[in-house]
Amino acid sequence: MDTALEENIMGALENVIDPELGIDIVNLGLVYGADMDDNGNTTVTMTLTAMGCPLAGHIEQDVKRVLADLPEVNEITVNIVWNPPWTKDRMSRYAKIALGIPD
Repeated sequence: MDTALEENIMGALENVIDPELGIDIVNLGLVYGADMDDNGNTTVTMTLTAMGCPLAGHIEQDVKRVLADLPEVNEITVNIVWNPPWTKDRMSRYAKIALGIPD
């Protein structure tokens, strides 16, 4: 996948807001990567802040919704993983400031 397309995908994913924290999943560091095959089938590998998150289905649907707007994207799979585990160190400076977490 070329860099411009990857930037478009990550930019779209910035529109997916974690409902509990009010920050997007990219700045929270929840998105580990996105891959696309030659047919536009896209897999987003991500985690959540806590195992058993009750909003997992909501976030997954939002991921699919924002990526469906990109013309290059065909089918979308969201792969939620727990390894490596998420830590606040994965958050962007913006997310840390917004949540009042020392850098």
